[in-house]
Amino acid sequence: MPQFYLEEYGRALAGRQVFIACREGILRDHDKNIIADIKSLNRFRAQTTLFHNLPHRHSSQKLLRLLQSRLPETRLIRIAASDDFYEEVLNFPEPMYKLIFLERRPLVDDQGQKINAITTVKARRAEIDFGDIAANLNLKDMLKKVCVKIEEGRCERVHFLPAGKDAIKLELFTVEGCGTLIANNFREEFHQIATDQEVAIVHRILTAYKRMGYLRPRSKDYISKNRRQFHVTTIDGIVVGCVEGKTIDERTMELGALAISERFRNQRIGVFTVTSFIKTMRAGGINRFISLSNNPQLETLYLTLEFAKKTLPEYQWRQAISPNVMMFFKEYPPL
Repeated sequence: MPQFYLEEYGRALAGRQVFIACREGILRDHDKNIIADIKSLNRFRAQTTLFHNLPHRHSSQKLLRLLQSRLPETRLIRIAASDDFYEEVLNFPEPMYKLIFLERRPLVDDQGQKINAITTVKARRAEIDFGDIAANLNLKDMLKKVCVKIEEGRCERVHFLPAGKDAIKLELFTVEGCGTLIANNFREEFHQIATDQEVAIVHRILTAYKRMGYLRPRSKDYISKNRRQFHVTTIDGIVVGCVEGKTIDERTMELGALAISERFRNQRIGVFTVTSFIKTMRAGGINRFISLSNNPQLETLYLTLEFAKKTLPEYQWRQAISPNVMMFFKEYPPL
């Protein structure tokens, strides 16, 4: 069950403009869930607007009245069925904090994997499967316009979500999210674990890696008692990655428990975490770093950062503790 961070993420929504765009068929199928999600945004004092393309015909009046009565704090904007829904939404002139497209499913890559979080630069390059958004729509052109809107500062973040129960709540109030986020303004910070809440998040991230077979288990109690060894990367104030530093000798530190939340993998958060950790340790006199892992993603990361895949004689005792695990090594000149 995902962990909700209502207070932390809710503060960022107060007084901000949140726009939700939902086509007729999806709105009819998920009206109760969508209404509940928008009402939750209003409770955090977000200023909400709902774009829809419900026709004026008699069959739509009941749903329109329901929206008006249940969402009195939300502005409803109808887009004519004859107009390009996405074009009209993206050309809306008012500045937006968040623009949320509710769809049948999130965006996926050419391997069928959900795209979690992506910058506009990567969004332009990515091979994205838009599924059933619209058969006659120039999807690449639509995505380009999304990127332009973000880059021009007219919208901070755009989300594509699969409509359903708690979809917006899961996307905006959990670390993992449930859809695809496109943005350029991730606020990254790196620091030593400071609170019990950060201990709990690190434990959840490491538990996910343990299930994949790449990490030895670390209990919440262990993390709490050894919190001085753990550093975390946060985005928008919420932990998304961690690393444990283990002293090997007076000039060598082992990077252990390196893990990144699923949503932010492949977004260079791993690079940020490792380089920030190394910078912090070097300031304290450490200039040699080792890490042991069979995780292919971490192997790629370490090789990208010019670690060597080798075991030096002075670290044979450490290798013997994990005999079938690759060791990575990098040395820097002393500061």
